[in-house]
Amino acid sequence: MRTVNAAAPRTERWYRAVWRWHFYAGLFCLPFVLWLSVTGGIYLFKPQIEGLLYAPFRDVASGPAPALAPATIAARAVAAVPGSVLHKYVLPEAKGDAVEVLVGQGTEEVRVWVHPQTGRVLHQVAEEDRLMRVVFRLHGELLAGNRGSALVETAACWTIVMLLTGLFLWWPRQTGGKLAGVVYPRLRRGRALFWRDIHAVTGLWISLGALFLIASGLPWANAWGDYFRNIRAVTGTLEGVQDWSAGSAADADRRAIADAGMRAMMAEHAEHGAQSAMTMPGGMMMAAPEAMTAPGEKALDAVVAQAQGLHFAAPVEVSPPMAEGALWQVRSQAENRPARDSAEISGDGRLVGVQRFGQRHWIDRAVGYGVAVHEGAWWGLANQLVNLAVLLGLVMLCLSSVVLWWRRRPDRVLGAPAAFAPLRHSWLLVALVFALALAMPLFGLSLVLAAALEGAGKRLAPRLGAWMGWRAPRISS
Repeated sequence: MRTVNAAAPRTERWYRAVWRWHFYAGLFCLPFVLWLSVTGGIYLFKPQIEGLLYAPFRDVASGPAPALAPATIAARAVAAVPGSVLHKYVLPEAKGDAVEVLVGQGTEEVRVWVHPQTGRVLHQVAEEDRLMRVVFRLHGELLAGNRGSALVETAACWTIVMLLTGLFLWWPRQTGGKLAGVVYPRLRRGRALFWRDIHAVTGLWISLGALFLIASGLPWANAWGDYFRNIRAVTGTLEGVQDWSAGSAADADRRAIADAGMRAMMAEHAEHGAQSAMTMPGGMMMAAPEAMTAPGEKALDAVVAQAQGLHFAAPVEVSPPMAEGALWQVRSQAENRPARDSAEISGDGRLVGVQRFGQRHWIDRAVGYGVAVHEGAWWGLANQLVNLAVLLGLVMLCLSSVVLWWRRRPDRVLGAPAAFAPLRHSWLLVALVFALALAMPLFGLSLVLAAALEGAGKRLAPRLGAWMGWRAPRISS
C-alpha cells in the first residue's frame, strides 16, 4: 500500500504536466494557428487568384505590328517610374501578353505592365502592395517584419509540441480492437463524446500533414532561417543563392544592394555615352526609348533572345549585372520549385552556364521540394486540396479544443481540464521536447522562460498559480 501511494503522485504529476503543457501550448497557439490556416489557405490558390487579377494583361497584342525590342520596353517601364532603374525583365509567357518589368529605387520595387507592340504602360503597382505579396507577409510575418516572424516561428514550434503532446495523451491503449473513436468519430453517443472524438480523430488524421507544413515553412522564418544558414556555413553545405525568402527585411536589403550595384554600373556606362544621353529624374542616364537601361548597349535584347531559347519554366526573370564584368542572371520563378533552373549570360548574348535544379546541393533540393509541397505547387490542384484539408483540420482542432475546454473547465479557474487517468513517465516525449529545443532555438528559449515563469509564479503568486492550474510546490519537511 505504501508503494502504491508513493508511485501515484509521480505518475499523476507527470500526466498533469503533459496536460498542462498541451493546454497552454494550445492557448498560445490557437489564434496563430487560425490566422496561419486562413492566410495559408488563401495563398495556396495564388496561381488561380493572380490569373484572375492579371487576366486583363494577357493576350493584349493585336494585328500584324511587330513587338518592340526588350530594351525599348524596359526603357518605357523605367520612364514610368521616375528615379527608378531596371531590376528585372520578365519574359512573357505567351507572345501576345503584356511584358512585366520590375523597376526600383533603393528597397522599393514597382511592377510595370507594358504593351509589347505600342510600349504603352498598361498598369503599375508597388511589388509589396500586390495582393498575394500582402497575404504572404500576413502569413509569415503578420506585417510586422522580424518581430512578427519571431512570433509566428515561436507559435509554429509550440504547435509542434501541442500536436506531439496531443498524440501522447490521446494514443489509444485499451480499445479492444475497436476503430470507433480512434480513426472515426462516434457521432451518436452524446455531445461530450462527440466533441472529444472530433478533436482526437481530427488530430490523428492531420498531425503528420500539419507537422510537415510547419517544418517545411521554418526555412522562411527569420530566426530559424539564420540558424539554418549558419549551420550550413559551418558544415560547408551552403552553396549558391538561396531560393526562398529570408524575410522582408533581408529581401529589402538584397534589393537595396542590387539597386546600388546597378546604379553604379549605369554611372560608369553614362560616362562613356554622356554626349548622347539625357538625364532622367533621380540621376539616371538614358539616350532615348531605344537606349539601354543597363550597362552594355543593346545587351538586354541579346540576353532576352538567348533566354527565350532556354525554355525555362515560366515565369522567367532576367536580371542585369551589378558589377563590372558580372554576368546577366536568368532565373525561372516557377511556382513548382523543382522546375526552377537558372543560367548566366554575357552581355553579348553568349550562354556562359546553366544550373538545373537537380544539380543543386541536396539540402537545397530537399527544401525546394518541401516549399513546393507547402505552397501546393508540386502536384497541382491535388496538392492544393490536400493542403487545404490539413488547414481545415487545424481549424477544426482549434474550434473543438475551445468547446472541450468550455465544457470541462474548472470553476473560476483558467487551468487545464482535469486528467482522466495517470500514465507512466515517457522519456521518449521528454527526449523529443529537448530535441526540439535544440533544433529550434526560439522554442528552447520560450520553453525556459515558460518553465521559469511557472516555477516562480507558484511560489511568489499562489493565487495566480491556482488560477492558472499550476501544481503547488512541494514543501520539504
